[in-house]
Amino acid sequence: MPRSITHGQDEGLVAALCRGDADAFATLVDRHSPAMIRVAMAYVPTRAAAEETVQETWIAVMRGIDGFEGRASLKTWIFRILTNLAMRSGARERRSMPFSALAAAETTTSESSVDPDRFLPARHEHFPGHWVIMPARWPTPEEGLLAGETREVIAAAIAELPPAQRTVIALRDVEGWSAEEVCEALEISAGNQRILLHRARSRVRNAIESYYGAVEEIDYEAITAELMGEKKEEESE
Repeated sequence: MPRSITHGQDEGLVAALCRGDADAFATLVDRHSPAMIRVAMAYVPTRAAAEETVQETWIAVMRGIDGFEGRASLKTWIFRILTNLAMRSGARERRSMPFSALAAAETTTSESSVDPDRFLPARHEHFPGHWVIMPARWPTPEEGLLAGETREVIAAAIAELPPAQRTVIALRDVEGWSAEEVCEALEISAGNQRILLHRARSRVRNAIESYYGAVEEIDYEAITAELMGEKKEEESE
């Protein structure tokens, strides 16, 4: 998982870039390009267009590095250049919308993260609102959760997400960004970031559940009978 770069590290990296240090530039490209492609894909229709936008971004970064003032982290500055160029490219493809607008569209719609039928009704006598069908224990990494086929299920589920959800979960869970870094780079509110991440993770979880058949039904009648039996024993004592 990529490490976050502190502002102190930014200073040394910016100085190296200003000197034209090819190794520093190559390190930066390797570190951020995968995430940049993911973000660009939220604005442009094809991966080829996203890769072209990333290339344009790196050219703009090298041309503008002398003017970097450090008001935000270097990473945030790079990604804001990226989103501006991606929006411009999206406009040429007639697919232009600020990420904040994408985020708002995906967070204002009503969406249940979990099927309501998996819960008991609120008026249930003993277990109102509890699980009827709950997620079973998933296999551990040693048992195959991180096996290649499962990675493919996760990757496919992420690819099917709406653009804003896909971008946020990729930055948080694939690239290892903090919530604050995502909000700064994409210029979205903390609340929208939380909603997008929650919905994205729920959809990916559902895909993994479906793949493993990882749900189990709870026998509440048996549990109730057991609880009532224990209560009677306590009263008799």
